[in-house]
Amino acid sequence: MGAKKDYDDIPGTFVFDADRGREGYQLNQFCISMRLQKNRDEFNAGEEAYLDRYHMTPAQRQAVLNRDWNGLLELGGNIYYTSKLAANDGINFQELAGIMTGMGNDAYREMMLAGGRAPEGNRYQHEWDEGEEN
Repeated sequence: MGAKKDYDDIPGTFVFDADRGREGYQLNQFCISMRLQKNRDEFNAGEEAYLDRYHMTPAQRQAVLNRDWNGLLELGGNIYYTSKLAANDGINFQELAGIMTGMGNDAYREMMLAGGRAPEGNRYQHEWDEGEEN
């Protein structure tokens, strides 16, 4: 990955920027291929064989096979592309968000209906790290 950026300090957030886009190019090409039924059928018939078409890193490939949704983003995946893989698995975007936050679908839905996560509190990794020292 490229040089350290200010937004790298936001906990649990992987900003999809130019560096991450380059890193995840093959991963995202795979994910966007899931928009076509013929590709979904072929992938579902043999995931490993279908993934051979894409020159992903071993970690990216394993994240796809494991459906490691947060890992896919960390490894350069774009949420809008990785959601195509989730949709292939019958997971809608709201359910995916619930999985990725660890809250589950119902708790995530209720939080969003109540206005979303409160802006108060720890926003940066260094604030979490400082809190552990106290």
